Amino acid sequence: MTLTLILTVAGFLTATLSGVAGLGGGTVLIGIFYAMGMAPAEAVPLFAAVQFVSNSSRTLAYTRHVEWRAAGWFLLAAAPATFLVAPFAVHINADIVRLVLAGLILASLAPGRASGEPMAPRKAFFWAGALNGVLGMFVGATGLVVGRLFFRPDWRKETTIGTLALTQMLGHGLRVLAYGVVGFNALERPLLLLPVCVAVIAGTAFGRRLNGRVSEAQFSMLFKWILVILSLKLAFDGVRGLAWGAS
Repeated sequence: MTLTLILTVAGFLTATLSGVAGLGGGTVLIGIFYAMGMAPAEAVPLFAAVQFVSNSSRTLAYTRHVEWRAAGWFLLAAAPATFLVAPFAVHINADIVRLVLAGLILASLAPGRASGEPMAPRKAFFWAGALNGVLGMFVGATGLVVGRLFFRPDWRKETTIGTLALTQMLGHGLRVLAYGVVGFNALERPLLLLPVCVAVIAGTAFGRRLNGRVSEAQFSMLFKWILVILSLKLAFDGVRGLAWGAS
């Protein structure tokens, strides 16, 4: 009951975060799943099902802003990548996943280098799909990794949020199917899954209402501190687990 309550509250808050920022909430949520002691084969399918619902609701909220061709190129790479790595993902060490996720979070906080022209759209979306398919099967969340590929200079913020939500929805749906193929059903814990799904729908709606009303400077600072604290917790758990396993 305690786990269900914690994840339900976390689901609402992280979906609100994604509703405002467009990404990041899923990374925080999967980090909480791992911080609660879940193994990847348990955490990733459950998380994927929750995020499929969360991103579906966000896609609906931003449907008129979605760039559909970007989703097509994304899916072209994400579908084969997801099913190719599925047999290997179920055997990954949970502590290694925690360390990888902590590293990805910290790397996402590093200031980006100024560059000239962004990657060509089709190439960017194809690479986003490939990264989503491979990394997503191991760590669950990929928004902070692939999100930068969807920040296009000619897109409005709403286009980025809506298109990223659609592609993340597709990626999570593929993960649910791929884990099901290798024997891990995301629907095995309905009493945990259902309240968290309701919470992320409510959080998405609330975040949509907050979008544009929150100071970007204050929000960015709070978001960064949340990510830093979470990454340090994951790194500590990962190092401790590996050290105990080796002793």
